[in-house]
Parts: sequence; structure tokens; C-alpha cells
Amino acid sequence: MIILGLNGSPHRQGNTAALLKVALEAAGELGVQTEEVFVQEIMEKLDRPFCTACSSPCTGKCYRGTELEQVFKRLGEADGVLMASPVYFGTASAQLKSFWDKTRRLRGEKRLLNVVGGAISSGGSRFGGQETTLRALHSMMLIQGMLIAGDCYDEKAPGHHGVCSQQPTEDDSYALKRAAVLGKRVAQVSLATGSLRQNTPL
Repeated sequence: MIILGLNGSPHRQGNTAALLKVALEAAGELGVQTEEVFVQEIMEKLDRPFCTACSSPCTGKCYRGTELEQVFKRLGEADGVLMASPVYFGTASAQLKSFWDKTRRLRGEKRLLNVVGGAISSGGSRFGGQETTLRALHSMMLIQGMLIAGDCYDEKAPGHHGVCSQQPTEDDSYALKRAAVLGKRVAQVSLATGSLRQNTPL
């Protein structure tokens, strides 16, 4: 059972990364394997970092033989995905959007169908576009046929749409607690829905 964390921030060790780390550690407490991907590092190695829909259906030829191909293989094997992004003009970062745009081949092969997803966002102010960013992440996942882990029915809820943090994250104890809850919830739902996923090699 694998939970993959996507750090969509341009900063490897920034506010978004801190939230993602807490969520992945909490998921790991339930016995699942966790891995983190620093999206910017993967994308900046590409000659063509933006999807141009050069083929339909997508063949993945623009990233064939690159590290991104290996990351997508791992993504296609995941049981759960934690997507994390800072707020940029009320939505997800360009790095994460560019990464996800290139998952067209995974969609065509239904590799993310019934994979469990959770969303995390950090912003510069308390009401700085975090929820609109979470909704953008949800849309990206829903179009892949993923299952979104939402709120719970007790005081340990991760938040209606996911985790929202005000920077600096290290001072936002409430958000850090919510990140841990979301990580566990994604792991729990992934464990409960394993029979829905049939991952086959690319």
C-alpha cells in the first residue's frame, strides 16, 4: 500500500512541504509505505515542461526516457495521493499544474481510477485563497476518477475540503494537526478500498 505525496511548491523545504511531511508521517503510522515527490525538480529537467496535447490519445512521448516517466509509473502504482500546493493567484502552483497536465496518459489507461486523494494548501494570509486552491486540486483528481477524502464527523476532522494553512506553517498548530488527520484519513480510505484498484505495469 503506497501513499504518494506531491510537493507542488517551488520550495523543497517550505510551508507546503512542512504540511505534506506531517501528513505523510501520519499516514505511515498506519503501516502504509509513503514517498514524496518534489515536483519542481522533476519538471525543470524536461525540455518541454508544459503539455501541448501533441498526441491524442497521449503516448507520453514528450517525457519518454526521463525521470518524469519513472515518477508517473510510481504514481500509477499508488493507492493514495496527497497533493500539496501553495496559493498562486487563488489556485495551484504552475509547477503542480504542469505536472498534472502531463498525466493524460495515466487518465487514458485509468491508472488513477479509485486512487484516494487528499488536498493540502498554504497561503500568505488566513483567507488567502487556500480553499479555491483545494478545489482546483480536487478537480484535477476528480477528472482522473480518484476518490476524494473529505471531512469527518468528529473533532479530528481534516477540514471541509482539506488542509488550509497560514504561513508560516510552523506557527499554525491547527493546520499541522489537520494535516496529520488528513494523512491518516487518506491511508484509512486507501486501505479500505484496495479491492477497487487493479494496478498493472505501464
